[in-house]
Amino acid sequence: MNIKDVLPRDAIPSVDDPTYEPVSEYAGDPGDEVVVVDSVASAARRADGTTSGGSVDGDPARAFPIRYLHYHEICNAVVDGEPVAVTWCPLCGSAVVYDRTVATDDGERVLEFGVSGKLADDDLVMYDRETESEWKQSTGTAIAGPLEGTDLDLLPAAMTTIEAFRDANPDGEVLAAPGGESEAASDTDEPAPVDYDEAPYESYFEMDGFGLGAHRGTGDGREWERDDLAPKEVVIGVERDGDALGFPLDRLAANGSVAHATVGDLDVVAFATADGVHAYENPGFEFERTVEPDTYVADDARWTGATGESDDGRTLDRLPARRLFAFAWQDDHGPDAFWTP
Repeated sequence: MNIKDVLPRDAIPSVDDPTYEPVSEYAGDPGDEVVVVDSVASAARRADGTTSGGSVDGDPARAFPIRYLHYHEICNAVVDGEPVAVTWCPLCGSAVVYDRTVATDDGERVLEFGVSGKLADDDLVMYDRETESEWKQSTGTAIAGPLEGTDLDLLPAAMTTIEAFRDANPDGEVLAAPGGESEAASDTDEPAPVDYDEAPYESYFEMDGFGLGAHRGTGDGREWERDDLAPKEVVIGVERDGDALGFPLDRLAANGSVAHATVGDLDVVAFATADGVHAYENPGFEFERTVEPDTYVADDARWTGATGESDDGRTLDRLPARRLFAFAWQDDHGPDAFWTP
């Protein structure tokens, strides 16, 4: 693992006291990407028609715009009374949501995460303010400090558009613009006032190169030694029982936009939709795409790939998964950890 000191600690400030606004008041573009954390209170109806879960606070589904996370990378939030970390690494295209409660020798502790200013294999290194341990964002593993070797619990989340989120959750909430200063808004290592209408990583997402060197144009970009996948191909990664499998968006799209696989002891179905790629626990169905976009048939019902919902009231269980670029998934799991038809 290649670790670099890039910025001063907290030069990119985490959001530690988030506020929210109704999705109807969001002023950005309909195509703005968001990370969605579903409400525990509206726990998914399982594919057999039963319900599970429940909550104390009953928070609505919440969306965290990428246009804000570009400048903050971490939001320390609470959803239905549960402390969570909504994390985003622009260089790795990595959107991952974690439980902030960890088990230690002294019992459970709730951690608050900040941006360390370091990169591990071009991935965000977080640090927790309670123990100052450092954590690789894409894996959720502590790589240094008193909690080294500890893994954060991964939570189900989706990356979609604000328009799709609004359609599915008309009573949902969106993170309000945090404001302040960030190094991501600056041409130097010093923070500058944030303008969320700017797109600091737009050219990076469009170029072929990847990693910090490509983003900064320093000429020391990394090499990619395979031609079956682009390094910044979007992947949804699922892990179970020591097994890991990444589902590349383009491969899914070329295979009827659906994949059936087993990861560890878990049956998985993954869908490529207009808003991204989604992974669910498969209750034993064989899904086939219909002529209607992003819609599939299985078990005498029609299912929407982006939400896992069927036309007869059932909902697939969204899996805890990592949305990231192919190079970052390969860094963490090796070149063979990709689904192929």
